[in-house]
Amino acid sequence: MYKAPVEDILFTLKHVAGMEASLDEGAFGDLSADLVEAIIAEAGRFASDAVAPLAAIGDKQGSRLVDGEVKTPDGWRDLYHDWIGGGWNSLTAPEEFGGQNLPHMLHVAAMEMWNAGSMAFALGPMLTMGAVESLEKHGSDALKAVFLEKMIAGTWTGTMNLTEPHAGSDLGVLKARAERRDDGTYRIFGQKIYITWGEHDFTDNIIHLVLARLPDAPAGTRGISLFLVPKVLVNDDGSLGARNDLFCHALEHKLGIHASPTCTMIYGDGRFGAEKGAVGYLIGEENRGLACMFTMMNNARLTVGTQGVAMADAATQKAIAFAKDRTQGKAPGWQGAGMSPIIEHPDIARTLLTMKALTQGARAITYACAHAVDLGHSTEGDTARHWQERSSLLTPIAKAFGTDVGVDVASMGVQVHGGMGFIEETGAARLLRDARIAPIYEGTNGIQAIDLVSRKLPLSGGQQVRGLIAEMKAVAQAVATSNLDGFSETGERLETTLADLEATTEWLLTALDEGRMEDALSGATAYLRLFGLALSGVYLAKGGLADGGDDRQPARIALCRFAAENLISETASLRDRVISGAASLAAARVVLN
Repeated sequence: MYKAPVEDILFTLKHVAGMEASLDEGAFGDLSADLVEAIIAEAGRFASDAVAPLAAIGDKQGSRLVDGEVKTPDGWRDLYHDWIGGGWNSLTAPEEFGGQNLPHMLHVAAMEMWNAGSMAFALGPMLTMGAVESLEKHGSDALKAVFLEKMIAGTWTGTMNLTEPHAGSDLGVLKARAERRDDGTYRIFGQKIYITWGEHDFTDNIIHLVLARLPDAPAGTRGISLFLVPKVLVNDDGSLGARNDLFCHALEHKLGIHASPTCTMIYGDGRFGAEKGAVGYLIGEENRGLACMFTMMNNARLTVGTQGVAMADAATQKAIAFAKDRTQGKAPGWQGAGMSPIIEHPDIARTLLTMKALTQGARAITYACAHAVDLGHSTEGDTARHWQERSSLLTPIAKAFGTDVGVDVASMGVQVHGGMGFIEETGAARLLRDARIAPIYEGTNGIQAIDLVSRKLPLSGGQQVRGLIAEMKAVAQAVATSNLDGFSETGERLETTLADLEATTEWLLTALDEGRMEDALSGATAYLRLFGLALSGVYLAKGGLADGGDDRQPARIALCRFAAENLISETASLRDRVISGAASLAAARVVLN
């Protein structure tokens, strides 16, 4: 059974991602370290004791569409109401509307634990929080007054409606349409697919954020508007009124996250109400909807990266527990009676350590990104711009590297279980099935790599990425000159890895400056992995250097050394793939004809 890694999470928040220094500097107001510890401990308790025990039930039963209504698995509705009863939905929301206005770092850490308990469950709250942020930043005061408080409390949930059968990653071709009405409202028509938690029995209203196109809108993404479309209309006195003209037509049958209803939504076919068209309210300006939706999408991308970390941590815990109990053969040097636990075999130990190192590295990346988000909000002027650029740079890495790690580590977990991993009863297969969607949604990982190379590297003329690399090199130098036992050659190996990162970054910046976009994008995915591995190695080293006031520093140093000597040397081949691989890719395309 999953046990939330509260100590590891608190250590990473404080000593690796930067929270301790920010608390000391007063960046988070009167928030104290004691309160942070209490919040993380309670979030972990809820994840371990309440969410995780229902994960297998949710996976087995799934959500069902019955007579036009979605029924969630046994116990899940009560679980959700216990969750909002604890105030978790309001963690980072503005105080003006009932939120607690706590740092995003706490949201990301808590979300990791809830997703590890059950990714299918945590998806619903994740989207509601994203919808809250989009509405809070771009909605009118009138819309905020009606909807925000209920959504922040979790009494109503929120969704994101982008994808259509013909419009996945390219939203410029979407066909959902909106028509103006004289009363200032709009009527929405069309079909949306893959709408996570688009219909359910948790709450009596669901607030959909829907992208649609007005009749006179420009073509492409410049002609998209964003609308708030409630499942149930709200009367002037705040009570619920008539059912809006929208419904869930079908649920997708998926590889994983079975308990999370993935809906096909139909807007405006006249099923509800005398007039066809779902009533919608404009968020932001007409034809500027994609910018509003990106607020929600960027929030979701970081949290999806956290989902990858969550799946990796749950898989690692399960694999270690199994490896300690399962006996097979005799490991070298085994002195006990009978067969040895498989954790004693070098190959299994290597696999488990790889799982731990990748998980901890990805966790640090997501938390560091959340820290940058927080400082981008809490500072001003050039300092705010720096941190906003830092969060922009780290977001595609957190999303893509984190979710790739989730899949890779969950797959290793199945392998450690051997044949038992292929059997559903162990739960190892569920983690792999659930994890597999995360590299796909909220912008595929290939799109994240394109975003990193084409949009994020050029920030401030390349000085943002160069500044981050300089900070990373300072950590490597600190390791190389440290007197702490156990690092061995870690400092030198980190410096070699960072030389790979720096050289590859400069090559890409030059390619962009010279207009060689195809060359740059040919190696984008390899570059993102190179960056993720380098960051992982540096953050593991930063953790090894820190005295956390416990007795675990030698173990942290040992894990850092393992990663440096066994994992991050991959950056050399990735560097070669980025710099030298474009020509071979172009030549090999004939094979695909």
